[in-house]
Amino acid sequence: MKMNPEGNAGEEPNRKLRADSNRSGNNIIRRTLEGHTRPCVDCGVTDWQMDDARGEITCNSCGLVVEENVIDPGAEWTNRDRSQDRSRVGQPLTYTLADKGLNTTIDVRDLNSGSAGRHGISSQSRRDWRRRRVVDERSKTRKSRERNLVRANQFIRDHSGLPKPLQEETARLYRRLSGEGFVTGRSIAGVTAACAYLVARQENLPRQIVEVSEAFDVKEKELSRLIRQVSRKLNLHKISSPDQYFDKFISDLELPPSIHTQIEHLWSVIQPHEELWQGKKPMGVAAALIYKVSNEASSPRTQSEVCKIANVSEVTLRGLLRLIEGLLSQLGEVSKQ
Repeated sequence: MKMNPEGNAGEEPNRKLRADSNRSGNNIIRRTLEGHTRPCVDCGVTDWQMDDARGEITCNSCGLVVEENVIDPGAEWTNRDRSQDRSRVGQPLTYTLADKGLNTTIDVRDLNSGSAGRHGISSQSRRDWRRRRVVDERSKTRKSRERNLVRANQFIRDHSGLPKPLQEETARLYRRLSGEGFVTGRSIAGVTAACAYLVARQENLPRQIVEVSEAFDVKEKELSRLIRQVSRKLNLHKISSPDQYFDKFISDLELPPSIHTQIEHLWSVIQPHEELWQGKKPMGVAAALIYKVSNEASSPRTQSEVCKIANVSEVTLRGLLRLIEGLLSQLGEVSKQ
């Protein structure tokens, strides 16, 4: 079947061109499309064109139609509900849902009397749809692994206190551990708490173990053990630095923002001397620096207030202060305290 192809011959086709306009030595144009690279069987010329309107691939030389009803990979903008929204996209995949957001959810809010009345649903239909909703919810958690993920994701959303992107990463790590069988025989809350702690630490938003254990209702000793196991399993080893706690402690102690510059200066003096702070609690070192600078900057805080925020004992705080004072005296730094 032959035809005279319509449209502009120079229009760029939707299909990927392998050689858009290669000319041979005889000045013959050679155009190919994906899946059509051989010469035409009728005229022997390699000059193919895609007709978007007809969905056909034709030969520009003789008009031979070699393929019909070609699928259009472009966007479909037909508006069938007479609304202004012509988008054809949905919610992106998310790890914070057990089904990644791919399943359809029957919202209970659409089945109450007011919404159902606006949608023209009778009372009998409402009862039927409520029953269908129950069956639909049960079918999503029929497998034990799916129930496990549902509960873990609920823990992450309700108790982690992390931003949305970090919740996604925490849920992804938990899903990976669940797929590898790591969660079997362990507490769901404990593993999710360990994942949340490690993700926050990787993104320089460290959380204290005590704080995370209270949020997830997990014993501190169990959480510490799970953090070590998960970090070895996922190779998420990272040493927290005291400066990562400065912002949080300053905010919790309600100190003026201007004190941050002085704390950073003192930390820049101490940081090169790793023998002073390496191997010690970073929260304790941060608390000692903040306590020292706050008392020198006329914004004093008591040792008990600082220790309560940093979750260290006053004995530890005083010991770190003596080490810092000794180092500063060796370096010739003048202390007002």
